[in-house]
Amino acid sequence: MFRRTFWFTTGVAAGVWATTKVNRKLNQLTPESLAARAADRAVLAGRRIRVFALDVRDGMADREAALKDALGLSAPPPDDDRRRLPAQRSRTELSSTTPYKLHKAGNEDH
Repeated sequence: MFRRTFWFTTGVAAGVWATTKVNRKLNQLTPESLAARAADRAVLAGRRIRVFALDVRDGMADREAALKDALGLSAPPPDDDRRRLPAQRSRTELSSTTPYKLHKAGNEDH
């Protein structure tokens, strides 16, 4: 009698375990559950991409600073007159100093 009770209880427990396992798997495969999992994974992928982009920006800034240091571009420019542009000249100055005359467009053979 004890053996029959043991095997009956074991069978019931196995049946309950299998039913629970199958119901959990079916609940995971419902459209709502699949949509929620896809949304969670999309959010996670977005976070990973954002972190990657920030890492790339930091690396670019570090590399740019290293290149500027290596080329000597990070120092402030010297404050001498050689680096300044000349003052703008007026039209009358330009027309009097032009070595050539502008000719009007016409029917000319070149």
